[in-house]
Amino acid sequence: MTKISKEDNVFLKALGKRIRDIRKEKGFTQVELGDMIDMEKPNMNRLEKGGTNPTILTLKKICIALGITLDYLLLGLQQND
Repeated sequence: MTKISKEDNVFLKALGKRIRDIRKEKGFTQVELGDMIDMEKPNMNRLEKGGTNPTILTLKKICIALGITLDYLLLGLQQND
């Protein structure tokens, strides 16, 4: 298993927070969003806390479920070049 760098860990936490904030704005619980994207609550919780590196397909499902675009989801997250 590859160790995640400190910068990547910070990014994943910011991404998880962004997903949580948008989910709450849209009025969904973790269970409801999880049901829409076929993800159980413990995994949704871990994703929102930045404890997992979601695949691009998972991010696509989240965006569809929340009615947003991928660029909107990533808006404002620090990019490391």
